[in-house]
Amino acid sequence: MLRRSGIHPSAQRVAVAEYVLGTEEHPSADEVWARVKRRFPMISRATVYNTLHLFEKKGLLKGLAMAEGKMVFDPRTTPHHHFIDESTGRIFDLPWESLEVKNVGALQGYSVDSYQVVLRGRKK
Repeated sequence: MLRRSGIHPSAQRVAVAEYVLGTEEHPSADEVWARVKRRFPMISRATVYNTLHLFEKKGLLKGLAMAEGKMVFDPRTTPHHHFIDESTGRIFDLPWESLEVKNVGALQGYSVDSYQVVLRGRKK
């Protein structure tokens, strides 16, 4: 997958990819670093940050600002919405078809390229 995206698959990049591209979580860069560091104790935080941003640039991940000052990475790049459980902080993917948003194109004075709905509450 990395080669198909034009990314040289170094051992560190493969380790980051194995975790972040295979998870249903929405980890922050520090969470990715902590996880990958178990396998590669010498991996630097900068390497993980740079790798995540490279993956984002190549379309393998989406960076999402879900709370002020907190960026998370989503391996699911197809359209979908999110639900944040306020009691746990966990982020869940919601199918695109589960919500209906109307009249986005009719907003005057705005040119909308994309959108997503972020719901907050408690998962039952």
